[in-house]
Amino acid sequence: MKTSIASATQRFRPGLAPTLVVSLLLPLMVGLGFWQLSRGHEKQLLVDSYAERRLAEPVSSVQLAEMADPAFRRVRLRGQFDVEHSVLLDNRMRNGKAGVELLQPFHDQASGQWLLLNRGWLPWPDRRTPPVFTTPAQPLNLDAWVYVAPGETFQLHADPATAQWPRLLTALHPAALWAELGRSGFAYELRAEPGPGTYDTDWAVVAMGPEKHLGYAVQWFAMASALLALYLYLGWHTTKKEKPHGSGHESTQRV
Repeated sequence: MKTSIASATQRFRPGLAPTLVVSLLLPLMVGLGFWQLSRGHEKQLLVDSYAERRLAEPVSSVQLAEMADPAFRRVRLRGQFDVEHSVLLDNRMRNGKAGVELLQPFHDQASGQWLLLNRGWLPWPDRRTPPVFTTPAQPLNLDAWVYVAPGETFQLHADPATAQWPRLLTALHPAALWAELGRSGFAYELRAEPGPGTYDTDWAVVAMGPEKHLGYAVQWFAMASALLALYLYLGWHTTKKEKPHGSGHESTQRV
């Protein structure tokens, strides 16, 4: 038994380079697979919470300000937009079309609080001209819901500092906006439901659904399994070439 194990061990010669490559890549692939599973679980919790709270009746703006966990809560507002300070969130795609999301400060009458309200998506087909939008001047009754992002928006580079309005941004930071305007405002973005003064409000809760994370996890685990199988195959079937030792028969020469 020991002889067969020793013989098998001697036959397994994958080589130094493949061993180093597998030692580096295999834990990485497995780790990425479990990370995708974890992200998928987090996204599923977000989707479930959104679906549950979307069925609830809207709360008042005063109640919203007192909530410890306002994510996805519906809220009923009455107030007026600040037409002087519009934010355009760039790189927002809808049905294959490029566009922006329009956000404006909204002053709620009941609570006296400023909220950053996303009025929806509008197309921007020609970047040589600015997006066209209008803002109601009169007070409005609106329903909206609190959007809490699952993580920081990926940016290749930070948005340039500018004092120009409307302001084109790729990532939203409400706290920085309120500090710049010298106002005490709500910490999260609110997304408007269809109503007066809104554009396209067909919102997606998460950019990538839980099922996609599961699919990516399966791919990482499959690649890890394939890498390990290839490593074992090459290790068992790579034999060391041995030099020939002659015919194995002694010969005699006559003198």
